[in-house]
Amino acid sequence: MELDFERCYRAVDSRDQRFDGWFYTGVTSTGIYCRPSCPATTPKRQNVRFFPSAAAAQGAGLRACRRCRPDAAPGSPQWDVRADVVGRAMRLIADGVVDRDGVPGLAARLGYTERHLHRMLRAELGAGPLALARAQRAQTARILIETTGLGLAEVAFAAGFGSVRQFNDTVREVYGATPSELRVSRGGRRAVGGAGTITLRLAYRPPLHAGALLDFLALRALPGVEEVRDGAYHRGLRLPHGPGTVSLTPADGHVAATLRLADMRDLAPAVARCRRLLDLDADPVAVDATLAADPALAPAVEAEPGVRLPHAVDGFEMAVRAITTQQISLRSARTTLTHLLAATTTPSAAEPDAAAAPDCPQALRAFPSAEEVLGAADGAFRMPGARRETIRAVARAVADGSLDLAPGGDREEAVRRLAALPGVGPWTAGYVAMRALGDPDVLLPTDLGVRRGAAALGLPDDPKTLNAYADRWRPWRSYAVIRLWRAA
Repeated sequence: MELDFERCYRAVDSRDQRFDGWFYTGVTSTGIYCRPSCPATTPKRQNVRFFPSAAAAQGAGLRACRRCRPDAAPGSPQWDVRADVVGRAMRLIADGVVDRDGVPGLAARLGYTERHLHRMLRAELGAGPLALARAQRAQTARILIETTGLGLAEVAFAAGFGSVRQFNDTVREVYGATPSELRVSRGGRRAVGGAGTITLRLAYRPPLHAGALLDFLALRALPGVEEVRDGAYHRGLRLPHGPGTVSLTPADGHVAATLRLADMRDLAPAVARCRRLLDLDADPVAVDATLAADPALAPAVEAEPGVRLPHAVDGFEMAVRAITTQQISLRSARTTLTHLLAATTTPSAAEPDAAAAPDCPQALRAFPSAEEVLGAADGAFRMPGARRETIRAVARAVADGSLDLAPGGDREEAVRRLAALPGVGPWTAGYVAMRALGDPDVLLPTDLGVRRGAAALGLPDDPKTLNAYADRWRPWRSYAVIRLWRAA
């Protein structure tokens, strides 16, 4: 990644938080690295180096600033929107693939040799996959040290370290303090809610239109899986090592997250999925600037800046929802999915205790897995037989690995394979690409809500004409779809 010194230094000098996560500032005179918005005195030019990742700064021998906590900055928007190998690799690393499967597993998922993958990541980010995963482990360890009562040996293995010694050395190197000193410096505070509960703040780039996010999720909330209540979103999660639940509450400058996990090793993937769900790593200024250039959308952008594109915590879930919603209302689809949920899902082992965690609804569960849907009887599907078989075909493809709907999957290949299945048309494939795969440039010109929203804004509502008109919204047509749905 090319980092222009003057542009980066101006961002640091103005403490512009919009650049947090885009790059990191290394100060050679103090031996620390910061986020651009760090409130400390602006360092002299001759003492500054800029890095494309926290891992690259750590590799240069710098430790994280304890004041601005650069390791907790929003992620670079590039890794959400880019569909190339490096973008996919970053999403998979954030989801903990290196910790679970090692670099060979990551390379296999991407279809490249380990050596070539390392070369590509080094060229873009100044660090290889192991260093990037190590930086993430360090942040996970810090969160566990400061917000839980776990023993430090338990923290080491929960964060993904192979040994306590490796854990101690890494924390000391990254934060300039031992794990024990980090715990003492934060007063040994523990999260409320009992064992397995972690509270933390999820940073984002402003602006964030929290109301639009909660409105969108509330309208589509599936009882038993998710709920919007008292200004917070709650849902069940299926994670690599077990079930969990999360409560997400938008606040000033951050989203407060309370996670209840059956296995602490799932902290990093749970955080990554929550960030993707709420689109917290987006660059709303860039999106809004493009959409506001259209006079038809400009008033809406000015009135509601920072409208995000809600993604998914489970790609298979989003595919089932899209297929179920074909040609019926959201209310009818919710009723149909509730029947399927009742027939396939078992209670979550991480359900919160009402006394210990009164803020989170009881009995929230993860959406059924592909294997559970395949095993469901015909009676569990309250829908036409052809649609039921389409869902089973998707479940079969996900279960056997021929269809990858995870954030790190190949978008074009996933859409091609999905569209080849019987009963999956352009609208379904596009909706899945937009929400499950995170494609920022999808238009749904035949969608009834999109057409109604276009008409409300004085835009053409004929699908062909609207499709041609929407070229001016590239590369953010998915965000335009959210705007049109709100206008409808």
